Amino acid sequence: MSKKHPVVVVTGSSGAGTTTVKRAFEHIFTREKLTAAVIEGDSFHSLGRVEFKEAMKKAEAEGNHSFSHFGPEANDFAALENLFKTYGETGGGKRRYYIHSEEEADDLNAKLGTSLKPGEFTPWQDLPGGSDILFYEGLHGLVKTDTVNMPQHVDLGVGVVPVVNLEWIQKIHRDAAERGYSAEVIVDTILRRMPDYVNYVTPQFSQTDVNFQRVPLVDTSNPFIARDIPTPDESLVVVRFRNPKGVDFPYFLNMIPGSFMSRPNNLVVPGGKMGFAMEVVLGPLIERMVEASRKA
Repeated sequence: MSKKHPVVVVTGSSGAGTTTVKRAFEHIFTREKLTAAVIEGDSFHSLGRVEFKEAMKKAEAEGNHSFSHFGPEANDFAALENLFKTYGETGGGKRRYYIHSEEEADDLNAKLGTSLKPGEFTPWQDLPGGSDILFYEGLHGLVKTDTVNMPQHVDLGVGVVPVVNLEWIQKIHRDAAERGYSAEVIVDTILRRMPDYVNYVTPQFSQTDVNFQRVPLVDTSNPFIARDIPTPDESLVVVRFRNPKGVDFPYFLNMIPGSFMSRPNNLVVPGGKMGFAMEVVLGPLIERMVEASRKA
């Protein structure tokens, strides 16, 4: 951890609500007049789209039906940990981008003078100088294994994770609508990812300082036949603090209409207030972090 060059991590699977928390942090950074060096989790995949498909076919031929983007074989955990460590020590480091779409390819090629395609990575480049904070958003910001310990370099870890049935519903609908995948293909992907999800994604939420978990208030008992995604207003969000000492719960209860406490370290807020709750909860944490950074 670093008082002078703080590292903030938001970890959670795609579609879990990380975009909402990213927007909340953008608002906080703007209010605090902070310049953030932003790191996208996909940029630390170790395989491009073509290489991943080839590696998956090879793994299946060898009897491994659990090869996935969630595991260490398709990610460079050591490089990500090294970035957190380097930034904490020096305020610098290197980043790149993973290109998701044709639109992103056109934009990045115009900026970098390259001719890259979707599914490829941009070259590594130095982080812009003068940033106040490193902000990571992705799948693996708090991975801890026998060889990697990212949490030791992170000053604030935030988890964004819906209950698993809701997560599956969101993935099924997104992949069907945006990528044209059949239900069978989507279910196969969920099953293939499950060992890595259990071993590398889920344990991170025991390392976070604050978790935001969306819980639907409608029946999601069979996510594979759900006709639609439960809306925020059909949900509650459980905000869990790892260390409730010093947390001003009366302030949060007063600021967030409809909120209540379910445990001494759990705040429950209406789903429609999730973004607002994130700013109310995370804002003071960032303020204290920035104050300590400027003193250092």
